[in-house]
Amino acid sequence: MEAPEVTAVRAERAAPDLRDLYERMLRIRQFEAKVDVLYRQGRVRGPAHLGLGQEAIAVGVASALGPGDYSLGTYRGHAHALARGAPEEPVLRELLGRVGGICGGKGGSMHITSVEHGYYGSYAIVGGHIPTAVGMAWASRIRRDGMVTACFFGDGTTNIGAFHEAVNLAAVWKLPVVLVCENNLYMEYTPIGDVIPVERPAADRAPAYGLEPLVVDGNDVAAVREMALAAVERARRGDGPSLVEAVTYRLGGHSVADGGAYRHPDEVAAARTRDPLVRLATELAQSGAMAVEESDALVAQVKGEMDAMAVRVLAEPTPDAADAWTGMWSDGGATWRN
Repeated sequence: MEAPEVTAVRAERAAPDLRDLYERMLRIRQFEAKVDVLYRQGRVRGPAHLGLGQEAIAVGVASALGPGDYSLGTYRGHAHALARGAPEEPVLRELLGRVGGICGGKGGSMHITSVEHGYYGSYAIVGGHIPTAVGMAWASRIRRDGMVTACFFGDGTTNIGAFHEAVNLAAVWKLPVVLVCENNLYMEYTPIGDVIPVERPAADRAPAYGLEPLVVDGNDVAAVREMALAAVERARRGDGPSLVEAVTYRLGGHSVADGGAYRHPDEVAAARTRDPLVRLATELAQSGAMAVEESDALVAQVKGEMDAMAVRVLAEPTPDAADAWTGMWSDGGATWRN
């Protein structure tokens, strides 16, 4: 099937420097660290899954996408929404059940969505959103709009049937989609290496679909950005999908309620030495781009902003219960229509 000519013309995004990427990761890190504290205080109800340690993937890929491109994530999606530009306070309002939540209080932690910023949702069904991403890429191809869809998923998803069906279809139809496996080495509580016959859950399976096996250090934001730029450009010019495996580590448990006792403390300690923020802060200091004192001050400043935001949001009222009966359908209501 021939790829249609792209008719949309869009301006290139300015390339962010490493300091900018660091600040983006830092804001996400401090946001999620605050969510962790609020959850333990009983302020965040229901499940919450944090991406502490995985910020470089969200920021690196988002920095390679254009303002009209699409992205989708898993229930561990706070970072992906924020990296696309979703404002922090409405996301926190959603998590704390206050008025002005980004999903009107109907999504909670696992379903953060900001269509306005190109983030088409976090999905709780493992692998369930990959066919959706492929469908969005198919729509872009039909419309010839030149847009690219990025889809994030965990390593365990590569054992789900929907993953293989979607990757196959994307490859056969040469769709403009970038599939990003966030390999944090664990499927909830089980090491991915215990349940697959290959070393790399995504990259080692890519050749079965005629795709290049792509592996990147998911804790190196510059490396992630570079690979994402190449994959996005490939998709945009009509050369088909890419399957990228970004190797990282989940510093916390599967969810905020999970202490991660199944992991050896030495393993976690070793992973912390590869923390993407620590690595980039060290690099910036060594290059003279940002002194250690300046970095420390920036961390304190952002942490203070998150603390103040939490106080401000907690002072807000909860949504009106009547709002539960709005926005269910495109007409804004909730009445079933035959």
